[in-house]
Amino acid sequence: MNVLVVDDEKLIVKGLKHSLEQQGYNVFTAYNGSETLRIIEEEKIDFIILDLMLPDIDGMMLCKKIRENHDMPILMLTAKDGDYDKILGFEFGADDYMTKPFNVLELLARIKAITRRFNARKETMVISLENLTINYYERRVYVEDEEIKLTQKEFEMLYLLAKNPGRVYTREEIFHYIWEEEPFDVRTIDVHIKNIREKIEYDIKNPKYIMTKWGVGYYFNKI
Repeated sequence: MNVLVVDDEKLIVKGLKHSLEQQGYNVFTAYNGSETLRIIEEEKIDFIILDLMLPDIDGMMLCKKIRENHDMPILMLTAKDGDYDKILGFEFGADDYMTKPFNVLELLARIKAITRRFNARKETMVISLENLTINYYERRVYVEDEEIKLTQKEFEMLYLLAKNPGRVYTREEIFHYIWEEEPFDVRTIDVHIKNIREKIEYDIKNPKYIMTKWGVGYYFNKI
């Protein structure tokens, strides 16, 4: 597992790197926000240990920026011990929070616990039905072994229906879930459903996955 340690205190970085490598982790290090973002884009990082106080950017804002495009676990480190900072850290996307000075053994235990929870959550975000696979974590859809390209709204709509097979959603409900606002033109739902069917169904006149409840809305077939 690739772990990125981000802290401007070089002794802390050196100590964490040594402890993590002893546990078999592959460790990358960064001392500021710009280095952090560069490494994340260049390497496959599985876990981030992020200090709150960095020289070029606040750790909270860096966490928020990372969360715009990435979903790996983030454990935040800080010298502050206030509930407000902890709450703010969670709101910006941190998965856990430790106050300096910390026990390295406890930190290692938390990394393992967070990773277990994260991997379990990833598994529940994959829906496989016969020849159709929907991976919410990777935001990919496959028919057989071929990846199907969906727009963001098409993907969200398909996942919403597929994770609740048999439940009938009205057009208004689908609009509300996907656009997170009050419906203003539910006809767009029909257009999106048509596009999804053309991409995942073998015969759109006799769909196998997305079914129509006439006069009500749509549902995912229980297969």
